[in-house]
Amino acid sequence: MNRSGLKTIGLLCLLLGAFSATAQKAARIHNKAVLIDGHNDVTSASIVQGRDIAQPQPDRHTDLIRWKKGGLDVQFFSVFTGPVARNPKGVYADAIDQIDSLEALISRHSQQFLLARSYREIKKGIKQKKLVSLIGVEGGHMIEDDLRKLEALQQRGMRYLTLTWNNSHSWASSAMDETLHPDSLTHKGLTEFGRSVVKRLNELGVLVDLSHTGEQTFYDAIATSARPVILSHSSVYNLCPVFRNVKDDQIRAVAKNGGVICINFYSGFISRKFDEKLASLNTAMEQRFTDSVLKTSGDIQQARKQWHAYQKQELEQARPTVSDVVDHIDYIVKLVGDDYVGIGSDFDGIGSVPVGLEDVSCYPRITAELLKRGYSKKSIRKILGGNILRVIKASF
Repeated sequence: MNRSGLKTIGLLCLLLGAFSATAQKAARIHNKAVLIDGHNDVTSASIVQGRDIAQPQPDRHTDLIRWKKGGLDVQFFSVFTGPVARNPKGVYADAIDQIDSLEALISRHSQQFLLARSYREIKKGIKQKKLVSLIGVEGGHMIEDDLRKLEALQQRGMRYLTLTWNNSHSWASSAMDETLHPDSLTHKGLTEFGRSVVKRLNELGVLVDLSHTGEQTFYDAIATSARPVILSHSSVYNLCPVFRNVKDDQIRAVAKNGGVICINFYSGFISRKFDEKLASLNTAMEQRFTDSVLKTSGDIQQARKQWHAYQKQELEQARPTVSDVVDHIDYIVKLVGDDYVGIGSDFDGIGSVPVGLEDVSCYPRITAELLKRGYSKKSIRKILGGNILRVIKASF
C-alpha cells in the first residue's frame, strides 16, 4: 500500500476514534443526568384500554423497556379526555377512571414504577432506579367548574393542570379558539373563577400548565400565578408558526416567572415545512387525486388506498429531524438562557414524530445533538430535567 493509502486509513481511524469518544461522552452525560419528560399520552392511549406497558408495545411509542433504554427517570403521565366524555357520568369521571387505571398498573409493577406526590418522593424514586410517575391532568374542563373536584384530583396525585386543551370552556380560552375560532368565544382569557383556579392550584402545590392556552389566558394566568408555571408540551412559534406554539414575548414571560417550556416533538409543531405539507394535503386535493384515479380505474376503494399511500409518502418526506427539535431548544436558550427549557415529547398523543425520535428509547439522541452543538454538561443536565425539577421543587 502506498503512503497516500496509509494516510487515508490513518485519518479514518482518527475520525472514528473521535466519533467514538464523543458518543461515549454523550452517553455518560445522558446516563448521569435526571431525564424528565413533561408530557406523554400513554395513559389515555394505552393504559386505560388495559394494556400492560411494562411489556413491549411495538405499535405505540411507549413501553417500560424502551423507557429504560432511553434513560428516562421521571414521566408526567397525561390524564386526558376531550370535551365529549367517555364515561356517561362526565369528564371528571373520565379523569378518575384514568387515574384508577394508572394506579392499578403501578401497583402491579411496584418494583419498577413509583407514583410520586412530592419532590422528596421523586428523589427517592430516582435513587431506587424506578420510573417515577407523576400525573398531569390535560384540560381544565375536567374539574367541571368545581374547585372541590380540583382538590379531589390533587388528592389523587394531580401535579399539574393544563388550563385548557384545544377546547375553551367556561373559565379559560384555548389557543385553538383564540386563534382559529375567535367568534365562537363568549369570553377571552381567564374569568374571575379562572383566576381563583390558578390561585387554588398555587395553594395546593399543583403546577399551572399553560400549554394549549390562548395568549390572553396565558398572560392572565402568568399574572395571577405566584409560582413558576410549566408549558408541558409546547414549541417555538418563530420556528414553526402554528397556534399551539409560543411567541418570543411569551418565552420571555415564562423566563421572568421562573418557569419552564418543555419542547413538543410533534412534526407539525417542529417543522414549518411539515405543517405546510400537511395543510396542502387537504380535502380539495384528496378529491382531485381520487377523481383522477377513478377516471382510469373506476374503483373508489383503490382510489382511496392510493390517496392514503400518497399522503403518507409526502408527509414522510417532510418529517423533521432530531436537529430540528434541538433548534427549538437552542432558540429558547439563545433568547432567555438555559434555565427555562425542557422536554415534553407528547409521545402517544401525536401522529408524526421526527426522524430519529421514533419512540421513548431515542432521548439520548437529543443529548448527542446538544453536545455536538457545544452545550456544556451543566446546560445539558438542566435541559434534560434539571429545569423541570427546579420548578417542581418550588411548588410541591
